Amino acid sequence: MIAEIQKKIKDVSGFSTNDSKELEKFRIEYLGKKGHISTYFAQFKKVQDSEKKEYGLAINELKKVTLKKLEDLKKSINPLDKFNLVNEDLTRPASAIELGSRHPISIIRDKIIDIFYKIGFNISEGPEMEDDWHNFTALNLPEHHPARDMQDTFFINKNPDLLLRTHTSSVQIRHMENNEPPIRTISPGRVYRNEDVSARSHCFFHQIEGLYIDKNVSFADLKQTLLFFTKELFGNSKIRLRPSYFPFTEPSAEVDIYWGLNSETDYKITKGTGWLEIMGCGMVDPNVLENCKIDPNEYSGFAFGMGIERIAMLLYQIEDIRILYENDVRFINQFKGSV
Repeated sequence: MIAEIQKKIKDVSGFSTNDSKELEKFRIEYLGKKGHISTYFAQFKKVQDSEKKEYGLAINELKKVTLKKLEDLKKSINPLDKFNLVNEDLTRPASAIELGSRHPISIIRDKIIDIFYKIGFNISEGPEMEDDWHNFTALNLPEHHPARDMQDTFFINKNPDLLLRTHTSSVQIRHMENNEPPIRTISPGRVYRNEDVSARSHCFFHQIEGLYIDKNVSFADLKQTLLFFTKELFGNSKIRLRPSYFPFTEPSAEVDIYWGLNSETDYKITKGTGWLEIMGCGMVDPNVLENCKIDPNEYSGFAFGMGIERIAMLLYQIEDIRILYENDVRFINQFKGSV
């Protein structure tokens, strides 16, 4: 059997071809699952112990010579042969390459990031799997706050201290813990809520939250920042702030923009008022600053947050949030060329 292998080695060494199909046939004959080399390896257990060393060396030599022959012949064969281009005109223009489409969530996220980047905000990121401290406690949410209920939060293996983050405010806590004021950052990312999926809500979505901490920061600074943002994104500088409540800001407000009543759709989405809610905001609660080892007597700040899907649905007049996650190419192709 060793003599047979040595004969195969001579056959491989003397093999030559300029045909890619013949070369592929040669590869299968020797290196295929049912090829000579696989067969020889399978018969190894039948070889007498005194001959196993010489037999193994012969097989390895055959495999080495075969691989080397394949490599050398591939380099010598014209790579265009396999395309059968002998009668083709290689000077003809190629077919146009189909361009892909960006997802509307990515488009809106990048637009928002660019707007805040213009006024000095950087980007901070954090883990989607969070602990209780960063997601709740440090943000001034009491132990029995409704947001901690299992109906709102996805806990990991029913562990009350390990969960999927419910907002990107947890990233702001991590940023404040590791950076000294002045702080000016936005935190884009995916968040999770244990909610029913419908046309207007989903169990996961995307947020962008902003944070500004420095000396003598006031509510007027917050309003001016939001005016700049709405004018850049919507082309509309008319906003209103309504009193609201968030555990981590005091005072807190909901931000509305004036959408107008120019069409029947406008009446429908604004419920006849012309106003649309786009985000929540407020001055950072002193307790939150203290939790992050920032002196509230020296520093103050504001925070805001918005859902990226909500903004995308407003700008592109999308009525069902679920279509954003269905990966329907027909829907995505509508955003070709969008920046």
